[in-house]
Amino acid sequence: MAELTPFHLAFTVDDLEQAESFYAGVLGCSLGRTDTRWMDFNLHGHQITAHLAKSMKAEASNQVDGDRVPVPHFGLILPWPEWEEMAERIRRSGLSFLIEPRIRFQGQAGEQGIFFVRDPAGNALEFKSFRDHDRIFASD
Repeated sequence: MAELTPFHLAFTVDDLEQAESFYAGVLGCSLGRTDTRWMDFNLHGHQITAHLAKSMKAEASNQVDGDRVPVPHFGLILPWPEWEEMAERIRRSGLSFLIEPRIRFQGQAGEQGIFFVRDPAGNALEFKSFRDHDRIFASD
């Protein structure tokens, strides 16, 4: 797979201190630039920005493989050992999984590990890993 370029994602939170505790403390992101209304985090080389907002919008979900998957959500595709370590890191933090770590499409070309968590503001994050990273966009 070709080298990926970093993405930027801005999202809303209702408490910047809680956001910092979760993204820096639990997920291990380094903190970048900050302001009284926002803060940047380095999420595995990607820039994500938590913006303080007075109201959070309602969230929808879709049924996927028997799970209610929150929409919108964002996250990372990690190498398998890092995915397992992130799941363990979440467990050690005492947070609950929105969707517990599990394997989808086991034994198939798109075999992947997934889990979902929520940050303190209610934003849903998905962490996944593919057994074969060249199959991330495979349709068969």
